[in-house]
Amino acid sequence: MTLTKPFYMGKFEVTQEQYQQVMGNNPSHFQGRDLPVEQVSWDDAQEFCKKASEKTGLTIRLPTDAEWEHACRAGTRTTYNTGDTEADLDRAAWYGANNGDTTHPVGQKVPNAWGLYDMHGNVWEWCADWHVKNYSAGAATDPRGPTKGQYRVLRGGSWLNFPMGCRSACRLGGAPDTRFDIFGFRVAVLAPGTPQE
Repeated sequence: MTLTKPFYMGKFEVTQEQYQQVMGNNPSHFQGRDLPVEQVSWDDAQEFCKKASEKTGLTIRLPTDAEWEHACRAGTRTTYNTGDTEADLDRAAWYGANNGDTTHPVGQKVPNAWGLYDMHGNVWEWCADWHVKNYSAGAATDPRGPTKGQYRVLRGGSWLNFPMGCRSACRLGGAPDTRFDIFGFRVAVLAPGTPQE
């Protein structure tokens, strides 16, 4: 996989405070300004990106599936961006074995090599692409999912998941209007000077 378009990835999952500032409401089940916003659908996340773009003048959007995995891995090829064992996951994520049955404030676990926090666990993160079960074999440049479908991609696992669901390679599909307390998102920002998509 080759990515040719530069982008910035959110350091943290979008927090409830950020969501409230942009959208004027907070739908989250677990309440806390520094907790990741959850109970948001893909449609909600898209509306957030649209409004945040209008407020800032930047192109704010959901990352593609490929961009998300590239950013999560941060150059690694291991099961998690911190290594291959559950102890490695525990250093980086709030997940089924350590969550206390709730989400946690963003940025408390160790970041990956590129300084991104909570890429594993806490909340599943919506991506821009439609979900496809299997990718085509072979090399791809700036891959995008299919042009239509039933489900949108979610990545990263959540506070509720076992380690297998938090792997860098793990993908989930969700209907665009679905809201759960395990679904949130982080944003990507198009690098200045990059042609609009």
